[in-house]
Amino acid sequence: RSAWSLGRFLLDHFITVVPPQMLHADIWYRGTADAVYQNLNLIEDFCPDLVAVFGADHIYRMDIRQMIRFHLDKEAEVTVAARPVPIGQAASFGIIGINTDQRVVDFQEKPERPKPLPQDPSLAFSSMGNYIFNREVLARTLKEDAHRSTEHDFGRTILPQLLSKAQVFAYNFLQNEMPGCKEYEEKGYWRDVGSIETYWEAHMDLLGPRPWFDLNNLQWPLMTMEFAGPPAKITRGEVEDSILGEGCFIRGGKVSRSVLGRGVVVEEDSLIEDSIVMDFCQISKGARVRKTVIDRYNIIEGQDQIGYEPERDKERFFLDPSGIVVIPRGKTRQL
Repeated sequence: RSAWSLGRFLLDHFITVVPPQMLHADIWYRGTADAVYQNLNLIEDFCPDLVAVFGADHIYRMDIRQMIRFHLDKEAEVTVAARPVPIGQAASFGIIGINTDQRVVDFQEKPERPKPLPQDPSLAFSSMGNYIFNREVLARTLKEDAHRSTEHDFGRTILPQLLSKAQVFAYNFLQNEMPGCKEYEEKGYWRDVGSIETYWEAHMDLLGPRPWFDLNNLQWPLMTMEFAGPPAKITRGEVEDSILGEGCFIRGGKVSRSVLGRGVVVEEDSLIEDSIVMDFCQISKGARVRKTVIDRYNIIEGQDQIGYEPERDKERFFLDPSGIVVIPRGKTRQL
């Protein structure tokens, strides 16, 4: 909450994390809609006109004000953010059918025969899982859904049942204009990072001289907690096409096409390739790491090799079907 506060004079404007709770029943969240339903009291405490329900495992930039303006201009009760995808790939997504006024007339979850866009039959509208609701509509719909035997999911149950009851519109994400984006970036960049492979790929998209998603955008800065520590430091070694977090200490070795979090130490004669190394890890002398996701506080021992022998990696760690090795969080230690 303190990291995302907008100042001491705007105390009601902040972002915070709400721990899961069982307010209305002795069960944990049964779906995305039930998760919001069991926290309706927080919405009612602030009594907003509109409520934004956005997925938390997606990577993109978005000026939400433009979507809200579309919602108000259309006099919508619900607006769904959507992006065009090639019709040949549409069977992997939740597909929205719209009319020429962008009103949603149909929704299909991973359909065999996706409905194309009216103006371009080569494309289909894929739901991004981001919604703007009029508060009264959201509260009423969630209360009704809570007493039914459904999947309690926004995409699978809430949206389809609202099509005949409410003014539901689709907002084209490609029309969202973002300041400071480079010409080489992918327009409308959006990734669902709900799997190990897509999570790793999204990090790799940040790299290169012309990344598909460039974090270096002074007109749309990243807002995050300040790091109470030193800047990154390199005394020896080689760093190639990588991102280093604050407090990283490269004492030798080589880091190539990788993303390192805060306080990562890389010792001499070590090698990190195509990997994600999270905060406060240590890559010891002579260690080799390739195509691996390493969670915080891990120490990779000297001369260890990870990402080179799948059968050995599988015995010690988690090996994703994509071939990416995942090392879970290490033991918290004194730094």
